[in-house]
Amino acid sequence: MNFDRTNLNDAQLRSFYKALVYPRLIEEKMLLLLRQGKISKWFSGIGQEAIAVGATLALEAEEWIMPLHRNLGVFTTREMPLDKLLMQWQGSENGYSKGRERSFHFGSRTHHICGMISHLGPQLSIADGIALAHQLKKEQKISLAFTGEGATSEGEFHEALNVAAVWGLPVVFLIENNGYGLSTPISEQYHCNQLTDKAIGYGMEGVQIDGNNLLEVYQTVRTARAYAIQAQKPVLIEAITFRMRGHEEASGIKYVPPALLEEWGKKDPILQYETFLLESHILSADEIATVREELKQEIEAHVTRGLADPPVTVTTVVELNDIYAPAPAIIPANGPSQERRFVDAISAGLRQSMEKYPELILMGQDIAAYGGAFKITEGFLEQFGKDRVRNTPLCESAIIGTALGLSIAGFKSMVEMQFADFVTCGFNQIVNNLAKIHYRWGQPADVVIRMPTGAGVGAGPFHSQSNEAWFTHVPGLKIVYPSSPADAKGLLTAAIADPNPVMYFEHKALYRSISGLVPENYYTTEIGKAALIQPGEDISIITYGSGVHWAWEYAQKHPEWSIGILDLRTLFPLDYAAIQAIVAATGKVLVLHEDTLTGGLGAEISAWIAEHCFLLLDAPVMRCASLDTPVPFSGELEKNFLAKSRLDKCIQQLITW
Repeated sequence: MNFDRTNLNDAQLRSFYKALVYPRLIEEKMLLLLRQGKISKWFSGIGQEAIAVGATLALEAEEWIMPLHRNLGVFTTREMPLDKLLMQWQGSENGYSKGRERSFHFGSRTHHICGMISHLGPQLSIADGIALAHQLKKEQKISLAFTGEGATSEGEFHEALNVAAVWGLPVVFLIENNGYGLSTPISEQYHCNQLTDKAIGYGMEGVQIDGNNLLEVYQTVRTARAYAIQAQKPVLIEAITFRMRGHEEASGIKYVPPALLEEWGKKDPILQYETFLLESHILSADEIATVREELKQEIEAHVTRGLADPPVTVTTVVELNDIYAPAPAIIPANGPSQERRFVDAISAGLRQSMEKYPELILMGQDIAAYGGAFKITEGFLEQFGKDRVRNTPLCESAIIGTALGLSIAGFKSMVEMQFADFVTCGFNQIVNNLAKIHYRWGQPADVVIRMPTGAGVGAGPFHSQSNEAWFTHVPGLKIVYPSSPADAKGLLTAAIADPNPVMYFEHKALYRSISGLVPENYYTTEIGKAALIQPGEDISIITYGSGVHWAWEYAQKHPEWSIGILDLRTLFPLDYAAIQAIVAATGKVLVLHEDTLTGGLGAEISAWIAEHCFLLLDAPVMRCASLDTPVPFSGELEKNFLAKSRLDKCIQQLITW
């Protein structure tokens, strides 16, 4: 095997050996602890250490790495203390995730490591966002994302590489091709000759290397880094290696032919590097033995400290408080107001936020020169420039992942879904990355996703859905849904100011059909605070979005009844105090929403009222919602579908109870 030591002196080569053998010795100890029942699970990287160590050595310490679960060498090479890592692996409160995450599913800003989620592919898109941040800051840095050959079959792999290529981002994608995705061999995973063939389709450089050759990994990543910075282009590296143990220890390796294990055992990266050091007279056999013994003693000391850490102290209040990062104080409205349409209020809030936050980046399909499908960002490109107002390819998931990467690097992001229906293509990034990352390791996801939603415009089943309830079940998200122009502006500015992920629902049918007074100056409306539209004494309607207008119109047509109307405005977290107050006012409650009935937010609100306000009720809580069907295209069918067509019947029934 040829080891390219260009530009590396003997001292560096010796330090590289310590970096390479250290994770192997740790793993050998961890496998012993696993058998002793002192740790619960282990994903072995034995035989693959050269990739993690070599790639990390090739980067600067401030460059972010997105590793996977076999990349112990990334964590050790970034000098994360082993005792604290052991606390992490045990689920200790003093680990990196306060006991909330397993093994390597955590991150550390101090060490510029972004922890994985089990879905693998999303790491690649986060790397896009961090690389974009470097580009916008004009920094001479890259980001590096690990992936396995199995994850190259995921859609996120395609999306992330395509975005990086189209936008010209300085990111290195590093595939660890270790032969198997759990038990699935590469022959059943892809059909190209080598995975770097995929680079051609994206117009990026691709290279295949020996992943068991430490110096080949180091030199290749170092070269790729320099190229990515100089050319402002991504690079795809495929490192060929082999997984010598099971996917995780419990799964075993019975499916691997013994001859294959024997073949790759002779290619062990540590054995080969030791041979190189001995033949080059850089280290002697005694010196190698001394290095190993010193590291083993260091490991034993760390293990002793790590195992002595006490169990987690469970505090429910702390758990709930760590779901969100602290939000900024509300900025009240002041100064003159002007009559504005709903759509113009959204545009004004977005424009003022762009002026207030120079680190705010807008991303979405057709939002630049075209101004967006609904023209909300019309003129933004001319005012703020193409760096901040960015058209995207058709890849919702990668763009949401890119937004998270921008957040990690200190930016704010607004992602526009062209229609709320299309969010299904980005669901994983929202519910598993954006929503959970602050709880997992304290990293805010400073991202707003705008969701043009709702029916009533004859757009059919794929451009009309009300899908807000999909997200109200996900801790870590905030969900807002304004019904008035003033709230449309104030809740959007509040969402952008908030460092937490916010789903901002805006009803398409309200865009140009309603108007109202909107303060001209910048202000924010409190997230989590409902608004009492009007008090009532006979019945109370709890609603949001278009439902507010349906309820108001109905109340105006029926002055014989005193109807209280509560506009929730925020769907998560709910304003339970306001809900209880309007329940107490009448004792008869109707929950109204445009979403379909079964599993809608009305079910959750009704259950909460029954549990907490039972003694205040004079009748069962009723729900008025749309039919449990897809949204039909025909105008007649759509009217029948919508909850508005059943509102009178529901109110009549409740009034006479």
